[in-house]
Amino acid sequence: MSAPLTRLDSRAIHLPETNIDTDVIFPARFLLKIDREGMDDCLFRDWRIGMDGASLGHAFDDPALREVQVLIAGAGFGCGSSREQAVWALVDWGIRLVIVPDFGDIFAGNALRNGLLCLPLPAAQSADLGARAEAGAVFTLDLPARRLSIGAEQIATLDLGEAEVQAFAEGWDEIDVILNRDLAEIRLFEARHRSSQPWLVDLS
Repeated sequence: MSAPLTRLDSRAIHLPETNIDTDVIFPARFLLKIDREGMDDCLFRDWRIGMDGASLGHAFDDPALREVQVLIAGAGFGCGSSREQAVWALVDWGIRLVIVPDFGDIFAGNALRNGLLCLPLPAAQSADLGARAEAGAVFTLDLPARRLSIGAEQIATLDLGEAEVQAFAEGWDEIDVILNRDLAEIRLFEARHRSSQPWLVDLS
């Protein structure tokens, strides 16, 4: 589960680079790490920490931006391998909304199932929002209204169904969604399975 999300008011980090792939977001050498807690330490690790272990002064290490929940980046964000840890690391750091012109398809699917909103906007608009982020703009996301704003200015609407909004509001990942949506059917199937093939379940 991720933290429930219905609204956020946050500044944004702007990474204008294009084609930021999942190996940049979460380097391959950390793939043996499967505990979602502490994933944030690996996030953009090679952009943040030099070979000598010293900080490279990346935006994700700026104390003034530590509470930021919005990331704006260039086109092709999340391309490359399908590693789910890239999403986990962003969410563990605190990012809940990513705005870019387009995403890697698998990354976008992983994000939706793990508490990270992906909002594709035209390149010119994304670049403008990036510039406004660097100037300190505060972004407001009203998830039930599917609306992203800066102050009184509406920036975009989010194309989300009721089930997706509920999953974010409850902090449900994909397994939570299945258990909350289909638990009655799962139990009915299990009961029928035990009745029709008891030798498979009764091992006493």
